[in-house]
Amino acid sequence: MNDVHDALERVVKDVVAPAATEVDRAGRFPAEGIRALGDAGILGLTISESAGGGGGGLRQAAAVVRTLAGTCGSTAMVVLMHYAAAVVIDRHGPEVVRKAIAGGRHLSTLAFSENGSRSHFWAPRSSATPAGAAGQVGEAGVDTVRLDAHKSWVTSASQADSYVWSSRPLAAEGPMTLWLVPSDATGIKPAGAFDGLGLRGNGSTPVDGDGVVVGVDAMLGADGAGLDLALAEVLPWFLVLSAAFCVGLMDAVVADTGTHLQTTRLEHLDQSLAEQPLPRVDHARMRVIADQAAALLADTLATLEAGSADAMLRVLEVKAAAGEAAVKVTNLAMKVCGGAAFRKEVGVERRFRDAQAARVMAPTTDALLDFVGRAINGLPLL
Repeated sequence: MNDVHDALERVVKDVVAPAATEVDRAGRFPAEGIRALGDAGILGLTISESAGGGGGGLRQAAAVVRTLAGTCGSTAMVVLMHYAAAVVIDRHGPEVVRKAIAGGRHLSTLAFSENGSRSHFWAPRSSATPAGAAGQVGEAGVDTVRLDAHKSWVTSASQADSYVWSSRPLAAEGPMTLWLVPSDATGIKPAGAFDGLGLRGNGSTPVDGDGVVVGVDAMLGADGAGLDLALAEVLPWFLVLSAAFCVGLMDAVVADTGTHLQTTRLEHLDQSLAEQPLPRVDHARMRVIADQAAALLADTLATLEAGSADAMLRVLEVKAAAGEAAVKVTNLAMKVCGGAAFRKEVGVERRFRDAQAARVMAPTTDALLDFVGRAINGLPLL
């Protein structure tokens, strides 16, 4: 994986970093960076080697997201959602799409959140109904399916090549079925551009699906088994990668704050701000909080790789902990850097804005804490 690390460092230095400020300022999708990451093999990192991918796992994906988040939060979020979608595509999707992702020619994303259920992704309101001449589920089966939905937020909505799409089941029992839906399918309607507080270039917008017709072979896994796939495959990747995003962001803002403290001087005292005890203590507190989140991330990855009994508990904890830590650390950075933090060229206020996203992205921090509380009290998660 050293080649991947070197390639990532080159793309970050040559493409992602130079564009990061403008991506944020203009709310522009980081198309050049995503294209360069595809060319470098980073988008195909987690696809199986049998399909031409890098064969990397969650640890390698987390390292990529952590590195990107330290430079451009928008680019990191696009890649995060791509990896979370790619894991289920690689295990259940068609070979042609798997190979396209492996070759860096296909960007995917999740389309779970809906207007009717908001952050409760486990309760889709969208429908899947038989389409075509038969118009019903019968002994002969169904060749085509009609999907209708009002997806509330889809990262990379107008830029992705496909969506991992949730709906109510076609015919089976169960709360959810997953589909691989081409973003250029007739009836797909991304709504406008994203103009948000943070992650301004991530291209997240609502997406309506009005009579979207796909083949029944677009189903990922079994009908009605989508929630099981989401919980067992998609959710661990999304939660761990979200934590890696937060840790990378904290790494960067701690470093930015240190640079400010070490290079800004109180001329009347002939001392740097780093020589003042109060800013120094707050900077130390930032480092401690960031290191605690990084340690939990490392422990979560280790428990998953070992198949430990408490692995899922760590997965539920890690995004909640890292998301709240990122808010605390960036808030401290705004305090420590004072008025300078409000200037965009310092970079701190961009990290502060980007950090707000983790606590409200589904599952939200409150939802995760409820899940943790249920788990440690022997209650079902849902």
